[in-house]
Amino acid sequence: MRTRESRPGVPAPESPWDEIEPGLWMGGHEMRGPAGRVEQVVVHRQFDLVQTLLRLPEHGPGPGVGHQVWPIPDGPLDGTQLAGVIRLAEAACEALDAGRTVLVRCFHGYNRSGLVVAHVLMRRGRSAEEAIRLIRARRSPWALHNGLFVDYLRAGLATARMPEELTE
Repeated sequence: MRTRESRPGVPAPESPWDEIEPGLWMGGHEMRGPAGRVEQVVVHRQFDLVQTLLRLPEHGPGPGVGHQVWPIPDGPLDGTQLAGVIRLAEAACEALDAGRTVLVRCFHGYNRSGLVVAHVLMRRGRSAEEAIRLIRARRSPWALHNGLFVDYLRAGLATARMPEELTE
């Protein structure tokens, strides 16, 4: 299972995380620093809830911060993995509704986190296309460059869980 972004030519982001909508943030475990070098990103207590799709040791969050971990590959997902993405999005919506801040993160904060954040946005009334455009505008043009994840969003994650419907 591929769990780390390894595509050549994909640049590290210039910020550790970006706010997509009020209270909803998207980020990663590394970024390109001011000197142009890749730096590790550690989350401490900046958010009320951190959702991690690729867990790396020593990257936080700090004590007392809600932390939900669901490691998934940056590639094809099975029904159980998609169900976990749906559950994370539901939890993020509940936290946002309660006035809490949420960070969804993966390696660079482009694909896996984008899948969850887009599903949050869709649960809150945006179309898949609106969610994708907003994420790319606020996080990076590289966000959701995994075409399979875009297909999952366009089909709807519940539908994507049914492989026979994707192949028709």
